[in-house]
Amino acid sequence: MKWYRSLYWRIALGVVAFLAAMLVVQAVLFVWAVSQSGRSLPGQSPARLGQTVALDLTSLLEREPQADLAKYVRDQYANYTHPFFVLMTDGRFVTSGSKAFPDPLIQMARARLQGGPPRFRGGGRRGEPPQGPLPEPGTLGPGDAGPDTRRPGPAAPGEIGPDARRPGPFGPGDRGPGADRPRPEWWQQPDRFVERFERDAGGMAFVRPAPIVVGGKLAGVVVVPPQAPFGLLLSRFAPMLALVGGGVLILGTVLTSVLIFGPARRRLRAVEAAARRFGSGDLAARAPEKGGDEIAAVATAFNRMADDLASSDRVRRQLLADVSHELNTPVTAVRGYLETLTMPEVKLDEGTRTRYLRIIADETARLEHLIGDLLDLAKFEGGGGALKHEPVAVEQLFARVGQRHERELQARRVALAVTIDPSAATVVGDRDRLEQVFQNLAGNALRYAPDGSTIRLTSRWALEGSASGVVLTVEDEGPGIAAEHLPHVFDRFYKADTSRAPLGGSGLGLSIVKAIVERHGGRISVASRPGRTVFEVWLPRGRTAP
Repeated sequence: MKWYRSLYWRIALGVVAFLAAMLVVQAVLFVWAVSQSGRSLPGQSPARLGQTVALDLTSLLEREPQADLAKYVRDQYANYTHPFFVLMTDGRFVTSGSKAFPDPLIQMARARLQGGPPRFRGGGRRGEPPQGPLPEPGTLGPGDAGPDTRRPGPAAPGEIGPDARRPGPFGPGDRGPGADRPRPEWWQQPDRFVERFERDAGGMAFVRPAPIVVGGKLAGVVVVPPQAPFGLLLSRFAPMLALVGGGVLILGTVLTSVLIFGPARRRLRAVEAAARRFGSGDLAARAPEKGGDEIAAVATAFNRMADDLASSDRVRRQLLADVSHELNTPVTAVRGYLETLTMPEVKLDEGTRTRYLRIIADETARLEHLIGDLLDLAKFEGGGGALKHEPVAVEQLFARVGQRHERELQARRVALAVTIDPSAATVVGDRDRLEQVFQNLAGNALRYAPDGSTIRLTSRWALEGSASGVVLTVEDEGPGIAAEHLPHVFDRFYKADTSRAPLGGSGLGLSIVKAIVERHGGRISVASRPGRTVFEVWLPRGRTAP
């Protein structure tokens, strides 16, 4: 058998494939959950990451104003799982982890570098860095209205000037001391809500850019997206997840093979080996039945089948031996007398010749009877032969028994007592076969009944559990059957009890009786002690033809 046709291998491969699929699904779900939560760095938020990178770059530029930012970011932050980008006022655009960022984030960074509020402009493809150097903070950029550069002055008649709108400590219009102090830029104002997400006019969430301040001037910003892209996280985690998943898969496969499939395979091999030995003729071969699982159940069923087949084989061998012996006796007798009659040198008178011919006829009839009984037994035990089920009067059955054995009953002064309960006056079955049953039982009882004794035939109604039926009994006053031989009285050619050894019978009568009764859905039993032997037949009431 090819290995790929083995059920064991199919189950094993199915389990391994299931484990692999579960690991892949868990890895994808893990990456997706990390990307959605925004917590791609344990213990650090995107805002904190931006501040950390901004401070680091500030320190670098203060030390080395001409430092290569792209190389530094690549060397220092290549292993970070959360992407970010750095936008400098001189137009440099440095990325880490990802090359594509949403356009609104880039526009927001440009607006912050120009010193104005975060107004967002369209234009450009997604992830395309801004072209050219950015305007100096406080100057106008393309499309920017810029800050209000008008100097405060006296208002026109009827107009409230800007100074009047700004309350001072001395009331409206009183600018008070320090009123000429310029308003601090956004990057000079402390962020009291570092973890809070802001949203643009389109509803997109972003983290406040982290400023890079060199020499008291804004040199650039660090922008960190709130969430890391799924593809980036998958590419970052894929090698590690593949390594861990492969190790878990290999370990799970080995443990599954050793702890689950290994013992099952060995036990199935043992059952297979036992079946092969049994099939090759070793009737003593049996499978181990250890354990309480399905394999143990299969082994138990195999052992029971082997016991039944071994018992059937013994019965078959014994039957062949018995049949050979039973057939050999009359055949030998017939052949001996025929050889004697055909010998020319032997002179036989007419009386001797007639006696020899009578013996030959008797042995021939016995042989014919034996063969007929064997055929009947094989037919009934094999389920062959249709039975005609019809109501049968018990009185007629018992009357036929008395008529059949009337001469012998009178000659031996044996009385035949019949008792029929009115509730059990009828049975349902095949009339001829039921008559065969009671003729055989009555003949067997008459054969062993002492002269002057009584044979009793009775019929009564009986309820056994939920089934009702008729019990028919045949009782004689013979020597009885020993208790150790009772279980075997219905076996073929059983002759262990010499006191009741067949006298001219075939040794198959009781076996045929049992087969007929069981074909009617009934059962037969025997109880015996010295001076009393009772055969009891139970037939179901109202049984219909099968």
